[in-house]
Amino acid sequence: MNTKIIMILSALFLAIIGMGLTFFPQEINAGIGIGPNKYFTLIIQILGGLYFGFAMINWMAKGSIVGGIYNRPIVIGNFAHFFIGGIALVKAVLADASLPAAVWLLAGIYTLFAIVFGILFNRHPAAQA
Repeated sequence: MNTKIIMILSALFLAIIGMGLTFFPQEINAGIGIGPNKYFTLIIQILGGLYFGFAMINWMAKGSIVGGIYNRPIVIGNFAHFFIGGIALVKAVLADASLPAAVWLLAGIYTLFAIVFGILFNRHPAAQA
């Protein structure tokens, strides 16, 4: 498993979400039906910063050995984020099949990343042969 590609893809995915949340909070509020709400706008922007910061961590770790005991905090942080997010998204789409296709897509991407980081967490990089 090429961990450099995994780290780059997860960094790009998180960065895109982070920039969207940071720079378009009013549009997101309108898109989900909240309307103008300065407190929710602030929360969305802070969440965007969190996503972007996580993306930068993944980007900076892309050239390092990842898996098993190597960069374990980065792997477990990614696994926890994608696993918890994946469970929440899958639960949401199973409870309401009429959710937009974007939510279904997010559920799939989160689940895929959760599986990949779970494998990385449990496998030593030398066991790739």
